[in-house]
Amino acid sequence: MPDALCPVLLAALPRYNAPHGQGRLILQSTRVLVFAGSIRTGALSAKLAAIAARELAVQDAEVTLISLADYPLPLYNGDDEARSGIPDNALKLARLIEAQQGVFISTPEYNHSLPPLLKNAIDWVSRIKPGKGPDYRYRLFALGGTSDGFIGGARAVVDLRKVLAYGLKAIIMPDQITVSKAKVAFDEAGNFTDPAPAAQLKLVCEKLIETIRRMRG
Repeated sequence: MPDALCPVLLAALPRYNAPHGQGRLILQSTRVLVFAGSIRTGALSAKLAAIAARELAVQDAEVTLISLADYPLPLYNGDDEARSGIPDNALKLARLIEAQQGVFISTPEYNHSLPPLLKNAIDWVSRIKPGKGPDYRYRLFALGGTSDGFIGGARAVVDLRKVLAYGLKAIIMPDQITVSKAKVAFDEAGNFTDPAPAAQLKLVCEKLIETIRRMRG
């Protein structure tokens, strides 16, 4: 079924054109932004994001791995926006997304949903109106989740899909990774202790890069 959705995804993705007279530009690099929805020391979602960044790099993607700790934002408040506009860090995040062809987000699960840090960052970026700042819309996203329960943050990933699709007009890959019992899923070097999630993450990264490259024609 995921492969059946590819034509729909490809039709909606942005195209990259060459200068006049040179035909379509075939970009050599596949640019992917990676970040986690938690900045807690030792965050399990950050461990997943780090492995995803390595896997994408192995597959020849040009990876930008960031931490939301470097982009602090106030809690969204419409009055603050009316007084001061969009915060610089929200604009910086939007520019990062604009510069990529794909994004991988790893989220923890808080109270059966995504964490406020991640939701707040998305909310602020979504307030940048078309034509008023970076064009972050219609980028291709792949998602991952972590939790110490048995379903690996799947409920958070479901909610993250909804927020990204509506707020950022994101195009979201059907394939995803959820890491259950995450406290014991990583070794001291930050690698998976079990081959199953490693294989699933490899698949997700392959599908993300494959779809981006097919979009380029």
